[in-house]
Amino acid sequence: MKKLIFLLVVLAMKAVAQDSNTISITTSNAALIFKVGNNKRIYQSYFGSKLSNAAYPDKRIEAYVSGGMDFEFEPAIAVAHIDGNPSLELLYQRHKVENHSDGSVETDIFLKDMVYQTAVTLHFLSFPEQDVIKSWVSIQNNEKKEILLNNYASAMLHFNADQYWLTQFHGDWAKEMRLQEHQLTSGIKIIDSKLGTRANKYQSQHFFLTTGSQPATEDAGELIAGTLAWTGNFKYLFEIDNKNLLHLSAGINNYASTYHLQSGETFTAPAFIFTYSNKGKGLASRNLHNWARKYAVLDGEQGRLTLLNNWEATGFKFDQQKLTSLFDDAKKLDVDLFLLDDGWFGEKYPRDNATTGLGDWKVDKKKLPDGISYLVKSATDKGIKFGIWIEPEMVNPKSELYEKHPDWVLKLPNRAENYQRNQLVLDLINPKVQDFVFKVVDDLFQQNPNLAFIKWDCNRTITNGYSPYLKNNQTHLYIEYTKAFYAILDRVRKKYPHVPIMLCSGGGGRADYGAMKYFTEFWPSDDTDGQERIYIQWGYSYFFPANTIAAHVTSWGKQSLKFRTDVAMMDKLGYDIDISHFSKEELLFSQQAINNYKRFSPIIFQGNLYRLASPYEGNRAVLMYSDQSKNKAILFAYNLSSRYREVFSPVRLQGLNPLKQYQIKEINLMPNVKSAIAGNNKTFTGEYLMNIGIEVSKTNQEPLTSVVLEITATN
Repeated sequence: MKKLIFLLVVLAMKAVAQDSNTISITTSNAALIFKVGNNKRIYQSYFGSKLSNAAYPDKRIEAYVSGGMDFEFEPAIAVAHIDGNPSLELLYQRHKVENHSDGSVETDIFLKDMVYQTAVTLHFLSFPEQDVIKSWVSIQNNEKKEILLNNYASAMLHFNADQYWLTQFHGDWAKEMRLQEHQLTSGIKIIDSKLGTRANKYQSQHFFLTTGSQPATEDAGELIAGTLAWTGNFKYLFEIDNKNLLHLSAGINNYASTYHLQSGETFTAPAFIFTYSNKGKGLASRNLHNWARKYAVLDGEQGRLTLLNNWEATGFKFDQQKLTSLFDDAKKLDVDLFLLDDGWFGEKYPRDNATTGLGDWKVDKKKLPDGISYLVKSATDKGIKFGIWIEPEMVNPKSELYEKHPDWVLKLPNRAENYQRNQLVLDLINPKVQDFVFKVVDDLFQQNPNLAFIKWDCNRTITNGYSPYLKNNQTHLYIEYTKAFYAILDRVRKKYPHVPIMLCSGGGGRADYGAMKYFTEFWPSDDTDGQERIYIQWGYSYFFPANTIAAHVTSWGKQSLKFRTDVAMMDKLGYDIDISHFSKEELLFSQQAINNYKRFSPIIFQGNLYRLASPYEGNRAVLMYSDQSKNKAILFAYNLSSRYREVFSPVRLQGLNPLKQYQIKEINLMPNVKSAIAGNNKTFTGEYLMNIGIEVSKTNQEPLTSVVLEITATN
């Protein structure tokens, strides 16, 4: 009996020893498995659907590959030691797992080069319920002299499949988030940014990577959705090697950014955020939305304010009387807030156009003799909130700020100044500039305690970049600028934790989860043409929940007011339009639409999104939101450019309970217009709606028309 007990103990000890060599990063449905090799290196063993522990393979792909050793492809990390040695061998020391009170699980894997003592920690934070993982690294210099970081990826993942497909998003001002999809072949594919401030201006830092014989669809395919929590230069590198393995590294772009890490210092890379799906892009999106609302977006589970912006109605040409009259328009529409845009500041150089005054954040008394406080009080007295536009990171050369502090600007010595939109970028790395930018925000709130909203703009990239403050360490410029931006926002949020702030950057130049913990929403594009916005907002919907995507009804485009309104209502609704030009019918429609929106916006903000018909695959776009209980849903259908006698098939809905009965009702109709939807005011089972579907587009229907359906469970 004693021998049997002894044998069982030995076997148990062996099992524990074997298990100690396996490190599992898991969510409810996915697993990322690492194993410690006999050589003490860490290897990625598996990444995919969660299996039983016994089922995971014992493959050998080094998890976080270092340069200068035996790997023949692009490394995740590359350093140069003071003696010129360019190698790093990272050996396993230990790991720890910690369960956090918010439901997340953190796993830290500690590695070290035993010759040079440089230490690297691989950090993983998993969110089991949302099926999302955050991955980042910290690099500690334990040597006596500085080391140079040449590569410093936040994460590295490996894939083994016959074929790989990349879905990426690109664009420019007013044409952001255009979807492209293609097969990856041998060699390297890089998506990156070198723009500094408006980092997402041309290439977006969001992607899908599909493994399999064809690109993933909304509801089928094995893939990851990835994005980087960093508001500066980024880099994704996809490399297929000689064995058809794909190596993905993600992190800060190392372009012009060799980092000098001093002895005793630690460099922490931003988080790479990814989710695994074996049921297509739709599930991956819902994973990210659920995670973002709870963990990544400021007040992500709270409501949002509808607003009226003055820009289209006035541009720079306004005065106190004109603005207060617009308060009446805001009240008439029944929006929550009036937003004063650019043009309210400047003493010596009034902000009458885009060439002057930026940086001089004092009220233009000619336009606003009683100041911002009068406007805040006037709006409050009329029952609406008041918000204001700022662009505190930039300066016009024709400004008092530039005259006083030419050394506060990023610009090359011995070179001509380079302007975009007649602006230069302030050197946020300089602590005095950080104090100045914080004071711009703080003064507004101190002088106007009832100020309820800020639109934070950033309209140019970094070119001819040189920081007078950094002096001889210019390769730190792009990294330190972004860190300084966060440092300012940390101060703002410590003092004003919940004031809604919109992140704007010439449109979608900044749309990332590094910034969104400070902001409630972002401005996806200056292009507000209804038809174009469908594509733009569709692209962002893959990675961001609807309550973060600001969408305004404007006069851009030739579509009807109803069409433009319906497009804006599928995300965070606002208005930037002169409503004095509305007809009686248009005003009544808009009032009813806002009332509808306030009633069902919780479904849009907190519900599950299902993209049912893509504008990239036909002449229409259809999507719906369903609440968590599957009792209520909202469907948006847009007919884009139907051809003669084009037949649209019924749309099969998703996110409903097959056993429940649902009533269909068309809303957002113009006054005195009746619904043309065959199923209007009829009741169907969830099973019918999801398997048979309903018609939301008619043969010979006018192009650029739209339908909004409210779907309500009756049992």
